[in-house]
Amino acid sequence: MSTAASAVSTVTPFNDHSRGKRLLKILAWVVGIALLLVVLNLLGVDVWGWIKKTWDEISSVGVGYLLAGISLQLVQTTFNGVAYYGILKYAYPDGNVTLWPIVTAYAVGVGMNTFLPANIGTWVTLLMFVALIPGSNFAGIFAAYVVDKIFFSVVGALVYLYLFLNAGKAFDVHLGWFRDNWFLGLLIVVGGVLLVAAVCRVFWRWLKKTWEKAKQGGKILSSPKAYTVKVLVPQIISYAAKIGVVAVFLAAYSIPVTFNSLMLVIGSSSTANVTSVTPGSVGVTQAANVIALKNYAPADVVTASSLSQQLVTSATNVIYALVLVLLVFGWTGGKALVSQSYHGAKEEAAEKKEEQKEKKAEKKEQKEQEQNEKKSGGEEAEQPEAAEQPEAAGTDG
Repeated sequence: MSTAASAVSTVTPFNDHSRGKRLLKILAWVVGIALLLVVLNLLGVDVWGWIKKTWDEISSVGVGYLLAGISLQLVQTTFNGVAYYGILKYAYPDGNVTLWPIVTAYAVGVGMNTFLPANIGTWVTLLMFVALIPGSNFAGIFAAYVVDKIFFSVVGALVYLYLFLNAGKAFDVHLGWFRDNWFLGLLIVVGGVLLVAAVCRVFWRWLKKTWEKAKQGGKILSSPKAYTVKVLVPQIISYAAKIGVVAVFLAAYSIPVTFNSLMLVIGSSSTANVTSVTPGSVGVTQAANVIALKNYAPADVVTASSLSQQLVTSATNVIYALVLVLLVFGWTGGKALVSQSYHGAKEEAAEKKEEQKEKKAEKKEQKEQEQNEKKSGGEEAEQPEAAEQPEAAGTDG
């Protein structure tokens, strides 16, 4: 840890090392937001009234509901961290993998994803794993991440399938359209299958290139018993806690808690998280939940329930991560590890974007080269014919 700490340069917000300038920039953001709210109010948008009403709804949540929601959120984060521990301990038996550092690294990523865009917290977690486990590499750790996602991907697909078959109207999906336009529907399905196949093909190419490094991270898949006990069981507990959190905040606002309403919230929130560019999918999640639950409760009640859940779970995630970092790594070691991983995550994301740009440029250049070769080949083929024409004319004369 001391070596890692010495190699780390502190990452400061706003890329400014002056505390006074940082405070001024933060103050400027606050003033800017306040001015925006004033302008909206002058334009007739009752922002203050909406904020007051929403806050009244949020503050009306009983203490019992809050404690239940916080407890279940802690269970959700902890047990998926335990699943990661099972994957990594099996993959790196000689890597001195211990439970709480792995749970802490996972909790840090979850906490960061509540206020950072592009799921950069996930990259921070993976890079923390690399730093914590001697002999590991990013390819192997990424393979462990893929193993962790198997259960949640399957469950997520089942949720979407349920919504498509039984709750399509909640998302304005009219299944009758597919019956009336079966050919277009078939094209959409075929296009979707081809898209998935293309993604799998790209992933398979990457996997073949990095297989020797990556296969160790997914080693636990070679033992169904170990995967079930060490990964699947903790993840089932984690997902059950997630459903429990949703149920608690629906009940807190007297929104009917049924299997259908739970699936609607989980499915719409998941869709918002995938499509949103805002940190933590704030705003987009609330809009999606309002549409999903429009037959269950008024929009303001659903918004308050969704915001309450997001605020409470986000605060819980951040505080839990901070407490774990202090207890497991200490302030100095934890700050160094998180800063190093955060800096590495930003570099990793930038490198991925640069690689995508280079690949696009290479494909474009290759395509232009092929077109030029075809064009030049065609011209060469035409030249002998042009040369033969005068010769033929002379013979006829």
